[in-house]
Amino acid sequence: MNAVTKKLNVDNLLRMALQEDISSEDVTTNSIMREPRTGSAQLICKEEGVIAGLDVFERVFELLDEEIKVDKYVMDGDMVKKGQLLAEVTGDMAAMLSGERTALNYLQRMSGIASYTRMVSELLNGSNTKLLDTRKTTPNMRIFEKYAVKVGGGYNHRYNLSDGILIKDNHIGAAGGVRKAIEMAKEYAPFVRKIEVEVENLEMLQEALDAGADIIMLDNMSPDMMKKAVAITAGHAKTECSGNITRENVQMIRDIGVDYVSSGALTHSAPILDVSLKNLHTV
Repeated sequence: MNAVTKKLNVDNLLRMALQEDISSEDVTTNSIMREPRTGSAQLICKEEGVIAGLDVFERVFELLDEEIKVDKYVMDGDMVKKGQLLAEVTGDMAAMLSGERTALNYLQRMSGIASYTRMVSELLNGSNTKLLDTRKTTPNMRIFEKYAVKVGGGYNHRYNLSDGILIKDNHIGAAGGVRKAIEMAKEYAPFVRKIEVEVENLEMLQEALDAGADIIMLDNMSPDMMKKAVAITAGHAKTECSGNITRENVQMIRDIGVDYVSSGALTHSAPILDVSLKNLHTV
């Protein structure tokens, strides 16, 4: 993440996370650290996976101690192994003790998402289908989680509700039908906006195509129905499939020919990657 992104979008979120953990003081650290001391600790990986969020990890400590130093021995996107030394942190020991949990929470969560995304994306190797995330992210964690998806080899769907038009089942119900929803979206939105529509059957698909949808989301369709939908849509719109797509079933999609597959599991179901800050000592 570049400096502008950090200052505009990240720092406030990191400060809120730190304030959640240090509402008035870190009473444990303050009880044993009566005077400033410089120390060093090692960031060690405890299982194999893809690392993501090292700059965020570092920034948490910098917000507590501008002089802190993090020497990184790996980069975001690298495969890491159990027992591997990832980085060393040197600076004020009180800041390191107070920021440790928050920094690790971000790094573990982001690395877990990157690791899971890498596993799922590799199952699509050899196809032309791109793996997308969704808006099923942890509140106030979206910028971190979507970044982790990209590190893991996936692609970002729209970032938020202001980022694109996606007409789903309840929008269709509110508008009074697929065609009506698309017509209203075209009337309201600038012409540069693409319009994506979620459909559940071939009749809805045809109605969406006739109304000029740019992207068709095939929601919870069987593989056979998806194949028919892709054939009907070919040359008229892009296709995306969605609906409970996970590592266990994504391979059934790879040969169907959809342009995109979106998976909420990338962000809402990825386990953390276990990393620890160990061996703190004075220097």
